[in-house]
Amino acid sequence: MYIPAHFAVRDDLAPLYDLIESHAFGLLLCTRDDGGIEASHVPFLLDRPGSVAAAGAQGRLLCHLAAANGQAALLDGRPVTCIFQGPHGYVSPRWYQKKPAVPTWNYAVVHVHGRANVTREAGALRDMVDRLSKVYEPAEGGWQLGDEPATFVDAMLRGIVGVEIAIERLEGKFKLSQNRPGDIPGVLAALRDLGGDANAALADAMDRAAPRK
Repeated sequence: MYIPAHFAVRDDLAPLYDLIESHAFGLLLCTRDDGGIEASHVPFLLDRPGSVAAAGAQGRLLCHLAAANGQAALLDGRPVTCIFQGPHGYVSPRWYQKKPAVPTWNYAVVHVHGRANVTREAGALRDMVDRLSKVYEPAEGGWQLGDEPATFVDAMLRGIVGVEIAIERLEGKFKLSQNRPGDIPGVLAALRDLGGDANAALADAMDRAAPRK
């Protein structure tokens, strides 16, 4: 990924892990033997470094795929890239004080590089599905895997494969107008004036990333 110095996230990796957790529906990429690319859009679980013994020095990602997904047969032992996209949106030159200027797109993304291991072990798959559901279900009264009949759960688990990715390298690009510090207040004001959750999220991300004097 092309990352100009203004937009690089290198010293403190916590914002990269934060983005992965808050935008966990990512893109899983690997190459085929013929040189082509396979891609799947899946929700991920993140184990940060030190959170569990298996997480490794830079952490790990977990996800599952349908067993019928052709990518599932390719992944075991292969290098993969996972892409996570955070807040993003259009920035008009009308919002800048410094002229001349052109439109741009502000965004925050994380690329995770690692090696995949595939499991079909029922216990590991059950733990993965159960944990994923607990992230999104309410703590009180939410759906639980244990509520379903055991025969149904067993059949469901036979239809998926689990993927564990040991993180070897993270790249973060937070392109949030850091190269135009004098124009950040105007962009923030314009985004907040436009309203909407997406514009508010982008404005908040820009505010956090703004160079501090």
